Amino acid sequence: MAGSRLSEAGQAVLDRRFMAAAIRLSRRNAGRTSTNPSVGTILVRDDGAGPMIVGTGVTAIGGRPHAETEALAEAGELARGATAYVTLEPCAHHGRTPPCANALVNAGVARVVGAASDPDPRVSGKGYAILRAAGVEVVEKVLAAEASEQMAGYLIRSLRKRPEVTLKLALSSDGKIGRKGAGQVAITGEIARRDVYLMRAESDAILVGIGTALEDDPALTVRLPGLENRSPSRIILDRQIRLPDTSKLVSGVDRVPLYVAACLEAGPHRRAALERLGVRFLGTETHDGVVALPELLEDLAALGMATVLVEGGARVAKAFLDEELVDRIVLYQGPEAIGEDGIASPMDADHIPPGFRKLRDMRFGEDAYAEWVRDF
Repeated sequence: MAGSRLSEAGQAVLDRRFMAAAIRLSRRNAGRTSTNPSVGTILVRDDGAGPMIVGTGVTAIGGRPHAETEALAEAGELARGATAYVTLEPCAHHGRTPPCANALVNAGVARVVGAASDPDPRVSGKGYAILRAAGVEVVEKVLAAEASEQMAGYLIRSLRKRPEVTLKLALSSDGKIGRKGAGQVAITGEIARRDVYLMRAESDAILVGIGTALEDDPALTVRLPGLENRSPSRIILDRQIRLPDTSKLVSGVDRVPLYVAACLEAGPHRRAALERLGVRFLGTETHDGVVALPELLEDLAALGMATVLVEGGARVAKAFLDEELVDRIVLYQGPEAIGEDGIASPMDADHIPPGFRKLRDMRFGEDAYAEWVRDF
């Protein structure tokens, strides 16, 4: 970066500041970049009057162009001599367009600060090697943990060949997630519900069991002003195809994709009827009379899904926990009790499975929020 040289400590502070901004930027298209992660890139230069952002980019909807390409296009000639802050190691493999590492070199970028490493063997270490071979200064692993958390879906899909699974539960003050036979029960307030919508908007899919679909008749969409088109695919575990044609899930299939995970031998007439309405089916294997979840997740990864938000019910939540397929746990807790006729949660904040560490606590109005992650 042109201009006066900072001390090593001062440069480290500046690097963290701009990388934090790049990580925030990367959230813009989370859940909308197909098999690619949503990466953020910021180009900064200093011509003597202090650092100035000259280009920003985030992975485009659908996964292309990449963030570096977008930022370089915005900066133009101002990229020459600048520092690029990239939340994931620049790609090094040739497709229909040149690798991002080469694009940074050709644009004359003088310095690249990277956060998370890319586990893709076509990239891992090779992007940084291209940059260093061209004389570009490279600084790695700045806010790497924060960037990895933001793109955990991509990293887990690359390493484990399945999506990242987030289990979300809303608990009453006495540890219940609903009331038997009562349909949807409001446990948390409007602010917390809006936060759930934001989680949905950043996910590739929402998953519930057929019990929840029948009992609650949910739409499972994003209902935030301006983000209505960010609703992810809905997935229903429904081995015997019990989902009614008249459900909200089916009625919204023209706007938001709906997948039903069913046994191949289940109700061919029901399958045909729902397919005519636009429902898509996932052929599933069964184990002990239930959907084989590891195989289902492999199929979802093959469809390009990197993040799955599991929203219920109790039996489905317990199944994912028992199979050790949960990567992130999010618990909302409301202030009111449900009572003895409530449905007990399979877990609470005092009984988190081993291997998870608490990431954060927050409050949304009168509701408490806590989040745990499993390192990968």
